[in-house]
Amino acid sequence: MGRLGFLNASGDISSLKNSQTFRFIVLEKPRNDYAKITINRPEVMNALNMDTRREIMKALDIVENEDDEARAVVLTGAGEKAFSAGADISMFKEMTPFLAKEYLKIAKGAAKRIFDFPKPVIAAVNGYAIGGGLELAMACDMIIASKNAKFGQGEINIGIIPGVGGTQRLPRILGLHKAKELIFTGELINAEDALKLGLVNSVVEQSELMKSVEELISKISSKSPLILRLAKEALNRSASGLEESLDFESVLFQFCFASEDQKEGARAFLEKRKPVFRGK
Repeated sequence: MGRLGFLNASGDISSLKNSQTFRFIVLEKPRNDYAKITINRPEVMNALNMDTRREIMKALDIVENEDDEARAVVLTGAGEKAFSAGADISMFKEMTPFLAKEYLKIAKGAAKRIFDFPKPVIAAVNGYAIGGGLELAMACDMIIASKNAKFGQGEINIGIIPGVGGTQRLPRILGLHKAKELIFTGELINAEDALKLGLVNSVVEQSELMKSVEELISKISSKSPLILRLAKEALNRSASGLEESLDFESVLFQFCFASEDQKEGARAFLEKRKPVFRGK
């Protein structure tokens, strides 16, 4: 089963010292040809705190450096309700522009690690993919969604803008006007609409999600890993100018945390009430 230090298909755990260091994700090897990273916070809809993102990066390091067999990585969420409902909003309650800058180093670092990973990364979206959850999925190479999946950039509802690639990746996928509609309204779209818009590659029954992902991986695994890597690098280059645009997005995201509306948005979300924005 390769040299990965985590649960393999038979349930065994290898002796690698880092095999049990994860708190918020599960790293496993369901099959020889791929590794699976599961965001494991179902009690909070797999919300992304800082440590979850750090652990995703660490897991990718393990797959890249310690396993020669895996030809792809699957990223998914625990349970059947959410891939990830986005950032853990409790972080934003007292966040300042300076702390927002520090937050982005980790959040964007995880998305960049996925985007630049030398092997294909497939998002298996098994429910809500909202805000930072959608941004994480869009950093993947392909998205397979279950029929109950829902997608959106809801940041405007809590007084901020998407800050981990949403303002840049979403218009590149959907087109500028549709991306503006979703970001300006904060509304969600269902899996079928996401398929029509080109946001996801396919939509399947919830019970068939991992089977469909594995069928896709079987096709990928038959190809040259070297050529796959080169193809990914070439395709990623088509998004030229993305890094500069992401940097500008970061500046505007940090500016949000100097506003009263951001604080009101975070408080209202945590207090489960409708925010009262005053444009300040």
